[in-house]
Amino acid sequence: MAKKAAKKQPSQSTAVEGEVPVVGAREACPCGSGRRYKACHGRQAAHAVQELVHRPFEGLPGEADWVALRELVPAATVPLALAAGVAEQAVGEVPSVTLATVLPLAWPALRRADGSILLGLQTQSSSGDLSRDLADALELALATEPGTPVPARRTNPGGRRLQELLDTTAAFEPAVHTGFEFWLEDAETAAGEVAASLERANASAIPTEKLAGVDSAYWCGTPDKNHLRWVMTVPEEQLLDALARLSAAGESSLGEGTKLVGSFRAHGLTVPVWDLPVDMTAAEVEKPAVEFAAKLAEVLAAPAPLTAEERRARANLVSRQITLN
Repeated sequence: MAKKAAKKQPSQSTAVEGEVPVVGAREACPCGSGRRYKACHGRQAAHAVQELVHRPFEGLPGEADWVALRELVPAATVPLALAAGVAEQAVGEVPSVTLATVLPLAWPALRRADGSILLGLQTQSSSGDLSRDLADALELALATEPGTPVPARRTNPGGRRLQELLDTTAAFEPAVHTGFEFWLEDAETAAGEVAASLERANASAIPTEKLAGVDSAYWCGTPDKNHLRWVMTVPEEQLLDALARLSAAGESSLGEGTKLVGSFRAHGLTVPVWDLPVDMTAAEVEKPAVEFAAKLAEVLAAPAPLTAEERRARANLVSRQITLN
């Protein structure tokens, strides 16, 4: 008995021209192959999701501050400048684009009634490249009618990155806030879910201040002790060696009652952390931080093999290192 002929699937030659849009995994692939998306172009999308970009903000001005605002700072904003021609894609005029640490209800972006855009940084990443996810949200905000929040969606693989959408010659100057009133043009009129989200966010925000004398260092206050968290762009191995040398020499503190306790690893950068006395303010840590920066630069400029004591200090630092992502 002859075998039943397998049903012939439409040829890939029937695929539509241009970029294949992302659809549900079980839906028919928009390319016209006749197969489900997950078995066709969805394979490429799944592969793209698994490709982790180690330093998603590399090439942007203020890379270390991007990392700090993504992982460490509760409430902050930064004005962003679009690259030439990007604003022309927008629906209507775009008076300004502002990066915000977080937005109400975890929106990826918000198009205000006046056409301005708030882009949320602390949002869920749907791919392995946070820069591409944020760029996707920004492009969607540009195409959104004013007065509308931008919903979350799965990022299109192969889409543009922030490095392509932003003017990389513009300064990146964060403003740290005590609360999240910057969400709205008039916080007094907040109502419903947005008002509740604003109240919850303000109640949970840890007091945070950016130091003025050094780059990308943030003081934060907690009930038991304060901390300084300092995002550095020095390559990790070199930085750990330098910190170990300073620790072994007894020069890693920021004054009486302070201690270098370890570091975070976040988006390809290292973030040393100091415990500070609960009564030590951001203003009081400014001078010690500037002095420490000078000592660190001196040690980095003269690398040398570590002594036995310095190797022990380094091992101690590594043992208390935490990877955030």
